[in-house]
Formats: sequence, C-alpha cells, structure tokens
Amino acid sequence: MIWEVFRQEEPGDYHRHVGNVHAPDREMAKQFAQIQHARRMQTNSLWVVPQPEIGEVDAEDAAFGGTTDKSYRWAMTYNDIDASFAEEVADSEAEQREAARKRREAMEEADD
Repeated sequence: MIWEVFRQEEPGDYHRHVGNVHAPDREMAKQFAQIQHARRMQTNSLWVVPQPEIGEVDAEDAAFGGTTDKSYRWAMTYNDIDASFAEEVADSEAEQREAARKRREAMEEADD
C-alpha cells in the first residue's frame, strides 16, 4: 500500500507533502516515513496518510474564490477621473513646455 507523507518543520508551520512510502500497515509506514523523510531534516511532526484516503476537490467540483464580486479591491476599476484634475495636468504640461521654449530662446540669444 502507498502512504503519503506530510512533514512539519517547526510547530505552527504548515505540513507540506514530502513524498510517499510503500508499507503493508500504518506502523511500518510511520517507521519508513521517519527514516526517509525526517532523519536528516528538522522535523516537528509527520502525517502519514493512506493514499486512497486523500480526496481532491478541483475547479470542476467547486467554485473556488467565492462568487461575490470584489472588483472594488482593485485600483484598475476606478476609471473616473475628475475633469478639472485632467485640465490642471494639461495646463501644467503646457506651462512646462512654454518655460522650456523660453529657456532655449534665451540660450540661443546668449550664444549670438
């Protein structure tokens, strides 16, 4: 029988899948898991689970992420820009272009 092994490095950490062991019963599976997956690494605990007991829920079986529209959380949904703000930006850019033109003209006159 195949047993899946999950290891926790420190208390409070998640258990992460680290592999599997082949064993005839639970006790042998625990021993093999300790030897193969905990002997050389810091380990707080191991979960040893019979492979047939692991169930899967995939996207076809369930709607993950909920069904509530939470697009308000993303800044890209805020497309309304105040028109006066846009005009202010355009005026500022025009002023900067005018100032740059005057500086160029002043430099050209100084070179003559």
